[in-house]
Amino acid sequence: MGLELTLGLIAGLLVVIGGLVWRERRPRPLGQVSLVPTTPLLFVALVVLVAVLAHLVSLVTGHPHMGRFG
Repeated sequence: MGLELTLGLIAGLLVVIGGLVWRERRPRPLGQVSLVPTTPLLFVALVVLVAVLAHLVSLVTGHPHMGRFG
């Protein structure tokens, strides 16, 4: 993945996270259940964002992330 694609993915993930947070905080009438499970989707989006940010650091510094045991 190149730098442009990585930055675009980060921007897209931030938009998705913002939309999910907005849906999570939006007041609903009493007894109405949301059809979209926003909490698990928000968790997945945040995990993907952390992974993409780690990839961005490796792109900018030029050193691949080796992990804990690498």
